[in-house]
Amino acid sequence: MKIDFKHKQSAHCENGVTSNLLHFYNIPLSEPMVFGIGAGLFFSYIPFIKLNFIPVTSFRPLPGFIFKRVTRRLGIKTKRFKYSNPEQAMKEMDALLEKGTPVGMLVGVFYLSYFPKEFRFHFNAHNLVVFGKEDNTYSISDPVMENVETLTYEELTKVRFAKGTYPPKGRMYYISEVPQKIDLKEAIVKGIKHACKDMLTIPIPLFGIKGIRYIAKRLKNWPNKYGDKKASLYLGQVIRMLEEIGTGGAGFRFIYAAFLQESADVLEQPWLLDVSKEMTAVGDKWREFAYLAARTFKKRGTEISTYSQLSDLLFKIADQEEAIFRKLKIISL
Repeated sequence: MKIDFKHKQSAHCENGVTSNLLHFYNIPLSEPMVFGIGAGLFFSYIPFIKLNFIPVTSFRPLPGFIFKRVTRRLGIKTKRFKYSNPEQAMKEMDALLEKGTPVGMLVGVFYLSYFPKEFRFHFNAHNLVVFGKEDNTYSISDPVMENVETLTYEELTKVRFAKGTYPPKGRMYYISEVPQKIDLKEAIVKGIKHACKDMLTIPIPLFGIKGIRYIAKRLKNWPNKYGDKKASLYLGQVIRMLEEIGTGGAGFRFIYAAFLQESADVLEQPWLLDVSKEMTAVGDKWREFAYLAARTFKKRGTEISTYSQLSDLLFKIADQEEAIFRKLKIISL
């Protein structure tokens, strides 16, 4: 039993899963278009939620939000489930595969046997598609991998019910009905307005532009507050979330810039090309921050920055992003 499902590699798992599932149903949206319509660009710093005992920094909305937003804005009906019983979760997934339905799901990374060992860590927000089963082995389309992979029944069960922060609980989702026509222009505008709202108007100072300034203000005091060793661990966590987990800050900015470039053509609004270039420049700034922070974390070479200098760079990034989203918030059809 194997569905004729085309695997395509992408930069980010949920973007890739959503794009690949849409392609299966003859809706050929690119990864940047999925990311933009799904308002995937976000920032949060939540000191009271810990990952490996260190506050969580995130550059994306919660897992599942991109898929949910994209399908809703395109008028596509979906179904989503989570389970407490692993046997039931696997049985219902098998039934969908028998009907020819590819299934997206949330899994933990640590026990993914096809991941190189150096990339396995306790992170439970990874997305993939299951599209076939032969004997005891499943065909896996993991968008961050170049080729189709496989997992045994036992391995897939284990990653679907991984333990730790935000356990996946067997979550799976799939497309159940596709409309004859979709309004891509309206979906793009709604996606942009949503991103602007998230980055500019959430009153709690842990999210969006306020969140970037919140962590910038506190980062420079980490060595005095926590000591050099713990401050270094905190900085290392930010770097990992920025550069290694799900594409992160710089990569997301580059994807969003590509989305704005595509949108300029679809909406026939060429001014978006200029904003796209500005977003690319912000992505370069995030990459510069990651590079300098990594040199500081590892205490290598002459390019070690102080925590105060890293803080200043984050404040500059926040200013640039605020200017971009204030331009984008006027978008209309």
